[in-house]
Amino acid sequence: MKATSITPIIAAALCAATLFGCQGGTSSSGSKSEVKKEGQVLAEVNSGSITTGDFSRELKNLPEYLKAMAATPEGRKEMLDTMIIRELILQQASKDGLDKSPEVEEKLQDLRKRLVVESFLKKKVEAESQLSDADLQKFYDQNKDKFKAPEQLKASHILVKSEAEAKDILAKIKAGGNFEELAKKNSSDSSAAKGGDLGWFGKGAMVPPFEKAVSALKEGQVSEVVKTDFGFHIIKLTGKRDAGIRPLEEVKDQIKGAIMPQKQQEVFQKIKEELKKNAKISVKEDVLKSVGEKKNDDKGEVKKAADPVKPVAPEKK
Repeated sequence: MKATSITPIIAAALCAATLFGCQGGTSSSGSKSEVKKEGQVLAEVNSGSITTGDFSRELKNLPEYLKAMAATPEGRKEMLDTMIIRELILQQASKDGLDKSPEVEEKLQDLRKRLVVESFLKKKVEAESQLSDADLQKFYDQNKDKFKAPEQLKASHILVKSEAEAKDILAKIKAGGNFEELAKKNSSDSSAAKGGDLGWFGKGAMVPPFEKAVSALKEGQVSEVVKTDFGFHIIKLTGKRDAGIRPLEEVKDQIKGAIMPQKQQEVFQKIKEELKKNAKISVKEDVLKSVGEKKNDDKGEVKKAADPVKPVAPEKK
């Protein structure tokens, strides 16, 4: 089990990703192409605002490893606070005229070109690099050894700080309460957003007290309160897999991840060749050679190394 609170490193990463991300439609930027505000207002910042639509877009653009952290109450608060700071910076920068400076305009033009190219390639590559069921079956048949796995368990849990709280939640479950809903409401672990789901894991993946408790459960059964260094758990076993080769349906995503990059590279190479075939291109080799060479000094001459100092001849007496 991993620590469940937002560590300083993760918090810093979350702040950086949010602070330097692209917020849709800040009201203070003065841009004519602002994204239309959607959803309810989360925060009013001077003359601007941050809405649930802004927050959702921000969350969508976060790296995968940060999305779980942003799904916790503490993570959402941290993310919103960083968005507020960014809005304040944008407002002050606008007052200072920095949003219309030549440097910013130049970088915006470069960014626009990159986004257009990225959008074009994404659309073309995705359209032409689809994998068929036959492609997946072929890879699976040729690489079955890659899909061997030991016995695995799938479980969900609710993690709280005190034994009293854990016992109270367990009583609610025994009385017919929904495990997943209680996990979302009470668990301090990042898995709370998924109803406590921890996914599949093998022997040795969990701390010993947790592993011992979950191994003793039958599928669908809920444990008593289990204490570990992380707190107090209520565990529900949701699945079991015997050792052996995983069926194709279970490893399709894994196969796609393995062969998709090569497929996309082939499509990209094809796109480049097609674009070049229908274009008139003239490369100035002499100019290319001069790119990156050291420039001459202000007088148009290459600086020379200083002449060595000659010894002074002794005076004749």
